[in-house]
Amino acid sequence: MPFDLDATTHAYIPAANGGTQTVTSDDLDADQVALIRSHLQAEAVAFASGDFEDPVDIHGADMPGVAALSAGADRIDVTYEDIDAGAQIVFSTDDPELVTAILDWFDAQTSDHGDHAQQS
Repeated sequence: MPFDLDATTHAYIPAANGGTQTVTSDDLDADQVALIRSHLQAEAVAFASGDFEDPVDIHGADMPGVAALSAGADRIDVTYEDIDAGAQIVFSTDDPELVTAILDWFDAQTSDHGDHAQQS
């Protein structure tokens, strides 16, 4: 990741139709915010097309939810938004199996990122 993990927080917020991934700068550092936004913009584009290569490179190919998210990308709405101190990606779908895949992926991300992540 291009930003400093020790200076940022990932949050994974589940929802009935998917969920929201946020990354924020802990101290509102403008450089970190810019890096977060640039990275999440690119990730949102990749995720919308079913490309989960970046998380797979970091967390492994058998990361929970990734195979289903890649295969079902055309049924998931992925949107990027700037937020205070960073950015967020919102994942939403009407497909219950894909909602489960999103939530499983969020759980795995939260676990793998340790102290740098939280689930709301």
